[in-house]
Amino acid sequence: MIEQTAVASKLEQAYQLRCVGCGQVAADMRQNLRCLSCGELLEVIFPAWNSAQRPPEMQPSALKATWKQRRGSTLPQDESGVWRFRELLPALQPGFEPITLREGNTPLYEMPICARIAGVETLYAKHQGMNPTGSFKDTGMTTAASFARQEGYRWVACASTGNTSASMAAYAARGGLRSLVLIPDGKITWSKLSQSLDYGALTCQLKTDFDGCMKVLNDVVRRMPIYMLNSMNPYRAEGQKTAAFELLEKLDWQVPDHIIAPGGNLANSSAIGKAVMELYELGIISSLPKISVIQAAGANPLVRTMRENGGKKLVPVQAETMASAIRIGNPASWRKAVRILERTAGTVEDVTEQEIALAKAEIGAEGIGCEPASAVTFAGLKKLVRSGFVRKQESVVLVLTGHVLKDAEYTLKFHRGDLFEGDLDQKESAALARQQRAPIVLEATTDAVLKALEQAEKKL
Repeated sequence: MIEQTAVASKLEQAYQLRCVGCGQVAADMRQNLRCLSCGELLEVIFPAWNSAQRPPEMQPSALKATWKQRRGSTLPQDESGVWRFRELLPALQPGFEPITLREGNTPLYEMPICARIAGVETLYAKHQGMNPTGSFKDTGMTTAASFARQEGYRWVACASTGNTSASMAAYAARGGLRSLVLIPDGKITWSKLSQSLDYGALTCQLKTDFDGCMKVLNDVVRRMPIYMLNSMNPYRAEGQKTAAFELLEKLDWQVPDHIIAPGGNLANSSAIGKAVMELYELGIISSLPKISVIQAAGANPLVRTMRENGGKKLVPVQAETMASAIRIGNPASWRKAVRILERTAGTVEDVTEQEIALAKAEIGAEGIGCEPASAVTFAGLKKLVRSGFVRKQESVVLVLTGHVLKDAEYTLKFHRGDLFEGDLDQKESAALARQQRAPIVLEATTDAVLKALEQAEKKL
């Protein structure tokens, strides 16, 4: 803790909470996490960064060297891929350690097979599903849970489609906090539900959808001293933005042309955008990537908002998609996402359930599994290449947000041919069939296995 406190004090990491709507600076953060004047969300800003008198430790070369050196440290905050970048995070008060499960440090994979399929020369995947609880949520939860404990809360809570609840429950348990989870009954995968149970959360399945769970949670936190850890919590974005720090560091701070993220509650794409704009402001990178957001066609409020009114007013939808992690029709961070699209010249696209399933299998054929919500990025990339928004020679990074085991039932149904029931045309059926690998039931003989091998060889 001594090293962290010394650095925080030396760099004077003063931060403020500012409304993304009216721009008013908040004196503190109320339990509903919104601006008292206009009701919009808050974000963390660092006014000192605008000063021409930045200390030497905040110069680009010094920051890069510090972050690189910490990779060899065994201190918990240095082994975290989030807290390793703490100069660009709001600092905890002296005496408070971060709650960490050694999150972050996720791989950046080259994707040659998918690049060939999409028609681009350079394609990477930043796989945030390789975090401790299997999703990108961990990078934001370490920061938000740490501030909850610092503020003296005993209980934390969230509404969730599965990944947030798993992450929150784990970090609460690790930090000695109690956790309340509200999830839509029958609309999250058993694998995600099992995580929150195992980590000790009070788990309530409500007979509504995610947006209904959020409504109940807002009422709960108004009536009880409970700290909300959903994505509208501004400290969540601070942790989640470090994924962009990691991927750019891996690319030796050379900016890709495009970063493509899935769109659910829209906090992740907003956090990535916040990260690149901060790095640009600090002079660590010399240009901005185009950040684009892909949604499922059945849960596409941001796509409709941008197409129908240019991002001026949210168009909520009744969300329906098998990609349960992004089954959200009334996203809290939509205004932040619109701002990122505008500032980075990104775009939006939506993709069908069949396009998601095919993209997921194609990613899997690289030996890199992901949950359905992650696969919307690759499905969207193919459409953006066809439209000309992404050009062949441009470099692209896909953000994969969840591990393949988050929804194993979806994967099994796809490969058995049970995912879709009679609503595919001939072309779609053929495209999916080429990627399906159903298990083969055989007699327990060598000859039966050899025959299966021969048939597999003929298909190559």
